[in-house]
Amino acid sequence: MQHRSGYVMPIRMSAAKSMSGDEWFAVAEEIRTNWSFLWFMGEEASWRLTAVCKASQALLGIDPVAVRGGGVALTPEQSGERPFTARARYASADFFAMFEAPFLYGSGWSKADDDSEARVVVISRELNERLFGGIDSRGKMLRLRDKELRIIGVLGRWHPVPHFFDISLGSYARTAEVFLPFSTAITLKFSSWGNFNCWASVAAPEVRGLSAPCAWVQYWAQLNTPAKASAYLDYLKQYSDQQRSAGRFERPTNVRMRSVMEWLKVQQVLPSDVSLQLWLAFGFLAVCLTNTVGLQLAKALRRSGEIGVRRALGAPKREIFVQFLVEAGSLGLVGGLLGLALTGLGIWAVRQGSSDYAKLVQMDVAMLATTLGLALLASLFAGLLPAWRAAQVQPALQLKTQ
Repeated sequence: MQHRSGYVMPIRMSAAKSMSGDEWFAVAEEIRTNWSFLWFMGEEASWRLTAVCKASQALLGIDPVAVRGGGVALTPEQSGERPFTARARYASADFFAMFEAPFLYGSGWSKADDDSEARVVVISRELNERLFGGIDSRGKMLRLRDKELRIIGVLGRWHPVPHFFDISLGSYARTAEVFLPFSTAITLKFSSWGNFNCWASVAAPEVRGLSAPCAWVQYWAQLNTPAKASAYLDYLKQYSDQQRSAGRFERPTNVRMRSVMEWLKVQQVLPSDVSLQLWLAFGFLAVCLTNTVGLQLAKALRRSGEIGVRRALGAPKREIFVQFLVEAGSLGLVGGLLGLALTGLGIWAVRQGSSDYAKLVQMDVAMLATTLGLALLASLFAGLLPAWRAAQVQPALQLKTQ
């Protein structure tokens, strides 16, 4: 995923497995046995960063974004509407800017709202249409569980695929319906979803304590330059070394940098059989093109007498060449249309499957145009040799044999 202003580094709070994007993103990853946590979150009324986080802000000028998924009971004001569980995203103020989430109305909250644990919420466009008919709902109150939160913004269409910034909820999970400050969610003790890992025994009430040996929060840090990304990686290595020296980590430092595509591949977000299917499709295309060339050549040889007569009557080679190319292109368009019909049937069959990405498979206008264009180009390419061969027919030889 490309970001307009530089690098973004995600730090997942579990075995420090982080992810990032191609040349614009960087990620640090600790092997699972190291549990390289850079920050811990407490259950106190005011959520806090440890000295390690504050040091990274002071030394590197990095302002991390806390992210956690969850679910919360929502009670609509409309009569007849039943309460339901809304998908939630708890985050700090810079979340929307970092991931370039578009706003239909209003905006996100401020860092002051984070610090004051403000009772504010941003909702998705779909939820706004469901609850308020799509109008500007800023200023209205939303009842989450037994608390009232004020709506300050409505997102536009925003559905990142895959759900790369939190694949613990599913690689192709639907986008959250409500977004609220992380500090507010912690204070109100809203439930959270996703991975929750502990590497030592801890009492149930203390699992979210500031010093608890548990990992459940993700942090993202925006790094604007490669130099800053490199400095941050060095910082992570030094932190891991310090924690091992203090006896907290047992394994040697194993911090790594990975791109988003590499991270998604490691996490098997895209099944390997999808790539196999792609190569099989290209293989079938090559076989079909070979057969088409053979059939077109046979057709040109069978029509040698006709071509010889036309050449004797004055038809130039170029006209014969163009004629056979047009015939090949026409066959390609007909084949492309038949292929689209079969593709639609195949897409319907895939969408009936149980895989996470099945519902995402669809045919859009760009794919429709690409399919027809590829069919036309492939048929023209396959018709080049037969058309050239037909244009080389000698009229005198053909008239003599006739």
